[in-house]
Amino acid sequence: MGDRRDPAHTDGLRAGLDKRPADVAAMFDRVARRYDVTNTVLSGGLDAGWRRATREALGARPGQTVLDVAAGTAVSTVELAAGGVTAIACDFSLGMLRAGASRPVPKVAGDAMALPLAGESVDGVVISFGLRNVADPDAALREFLRVTRPGGTVVVCEFSSPTWTPFRTVYSEYLMRALPRIARTVSSNPEAYVYLAESIRAWPDQPALAGRLQEAGWADVGWRNLTGGIVALHRGRKP
Repeated sequence: MGDRRDPAHTDGLRAGLDKRPADVAAMFDRVARRYDVTNTVLSGGLDAGWRRATREALGARPGQTVLDVAAGTAVSTVELAAGGVTAIACDFSLGMLRAGASRPVPKVAGDAMALPLAGESVDGVVISFGLRNVADPDAALREFLRVTRPGGTVVVCEFSSPTWTPFRTVYSEYLMRALPRIARTVSSNPEAYVYLAESIRAWPDQPALAGRLQEAGWADVGWRNLTGGIVALHRGRKP
């Protein structure tokens, strides 16, 4: 049987580092069909462990409600919902939400900079590998604060700066050379991964992101490195 992919899946589309919301949403619509398998391949299977670590950092208790921003296909939301937590998937890519339609968690379309939730309505907010794709990350961090109840938690799981300098050089080469090449074999829109590699390289390191969380109003901000700093978990509390 021939390949029946339609042009929406085969025409390459990438966003620019200006991160215009319409361009970013359209780009993710086009990677949605094979997004989960692509992530697993590109991370060497480490993505599942990163999701568990994010849930543990959030520390949500049974009966609490948390918002998973830039949730994509809701794989991360299902992880957050373990143990009696109500986890809501939020993404501005309708293609992503449709790709995860079978996952048994509530879903809502929404922009990280203007969340469709009332103030102080959730106990925690998580964003995994999505903050660097927001046009104004600082506005998003303030919006997360708005919807979180006092004492609630934010967790940002994001690619960061490896702590060992020789490894940082190897990692940078992987991002710009190997990652797009691998994406061409597994992704439904490999051009998008050129942008994703560039956005990772342009993203602030761990102390800089911690400072931005503090400037947005979050207290007790700290971070934990995963996989040698390839990924960092930043955590903050709403005063």
